[in-house]
Amino acid sequence: MKKRFLFFAVCLLACAIAASARAEWPDRPIRFVVGFGPGGANDLIARFAAEGVSKLLGQPVVVENRPGAGAVIGTAYVAHSPPDGYTFLVGAASTITNSLLLPDLPYKDSDLAPVGMIAVAPSTIIVHPSVPANNMAEFIAWAKAQNGKATWSTAGNGSTPEFVGEMIKEASGVSFTIVPYRSGSDSVNAVLANNVSATSEASIVVIPKIKAGLLKAIATTYTQRISAYPSISTTAEQGYPSVQIGHWAGLYAPAETPAQIIQRMNAALQEALKTDDVRNKLIPTGIEPAGGSVEDFVNFTRTERQRLSDLAAKIKVTKEK
Repeated sequence: MKKRFLFFAVCLLACAIAASARAEWPDRPIRFVVGFGPGGANDLIARFAAEGVSKLLGQPVVVENRPGAGAVIGTAYVAHSPPDGYTFLVGAASTITNSLLLPDLPYKDSDLAPVGMIAVAPSTIIVHPSVPANNMAEFIAWAKAQNGKATWSTAGNGSTPEFVGEMIKEASGVSFTIVPYRSGSDSVNAVLANNVSATSEASIVVIPKIKAGLLKAIATTYTQRISAYPSISTTAEQGYPSVQIGHWAGLYAPAETPAQIIQRMNAALQEALKTDDVRNKLIPTGIEPAGGSVEDFVNFTRTERQRLSDLAAKIKVTKEK
């Protein structure tokens, strides 16, 4: 009887210590890992979210860029990090498309635990000002006249801009060369330098450059016009309803991260996205703060996986190994 009592006492003590450790989380800086280089949509959204979450949790939240291989490097890093609540991934559509397009990833989908949706970022098709086109019809006519010499930059193989480029090719029969870069910022800079004809990127990245006259907007591939720039019409409005996709950013943790930590981070994220400080930084750039529960994000990723799986099969997007 005494031994049994001792056994239960030890178990209770262990549970109490573990619960105490979780209750004290966080007691040191947290990292938000972005699988793309600085200046892209996910990087900028991550920084705004990190600032808001940091204030609520009382610990620094540091954004760490680990670009490469279409976000595979950064994603793998988080997937194999200790599940202690101090390393999170700011994922994007590539978090889903990588597993659809590349069979030998250095991690499994089950290595990541969804935490919460951060934001939805409408995508905008842009061209260099020297391109004589102001809408989809003119852009496609111009690209066809280039006899295959027109180019389209992306944030990496399998990224949202690559899907947009492939959808345009599928919908219009136009031919252009897809050029992958390490980030959305690099991809846009290639268009700014007139090294590449066109691309698409999240509104948060391109709207300031459109307003400055450095780029021309052709259309938004989102389901509706961008609230911060309503003069840009949608691809559907211009007769290309199948060219429809947007950027999004969501938070993931390594699998087996304690549920209490995931729920607390989700609560902090939701609260941060409601603050005027974060909203006033996101909304003017066309970004819509999302929020929602862990379950909401799980359902979103499940639906998005099915949608992008069908799309990848249809347009036969392939990813370089």
